[in-house]
Amino acid sequence: MHTPADYLELARAESDSSVLHRLARCPYPFVWHALAANPHTASDTLLKLSTARDSAWNDNRLLRLLAEHPRADHAVLRAVRDAAAAKLAEGERPYAAVLALAGRMELPAEEVRQLGALRGASARLRSRLDRCLRLRA
Repeated sequence: MHTPADYLELARAESDSSVLHRLARCPYPFVWHALAANPHTASDTLLKLSTARDSAWNDNRLLRLLAEHPRADHAVLRAVRDAAAAKLAEGERPYAAVLALAGRMELPAEEVRQLGALRGASARLRSRLDRCLRLRA
């Protein structure tokens, strides 16, 4: 029998990508966060995690971790951008994920800049987003 703590420890310490991919099916958001923070998690698993949903706080944290992950490829970053756009349009605030995306050169600046025009984007987010995108240039 495995406890949630066992899954969490495995998600934090494991380096085998097939084991990490299987762990992405766990129903626990803290396991998803650990997978998204584990540098050994492969991009296909990160892409799968980009569609995981639990609560606004957990979802926003997961999106930020995915946007910052060193193995996040273009497909993962686009999925995070799309998820963040949907959340902004609903009035949620995935601001940390948006700012993390702004620092990723894999996405065109204009694709990230468009997030600042959505309903949930505050003036402060737009200002910080512009600053981050200027630093990329």
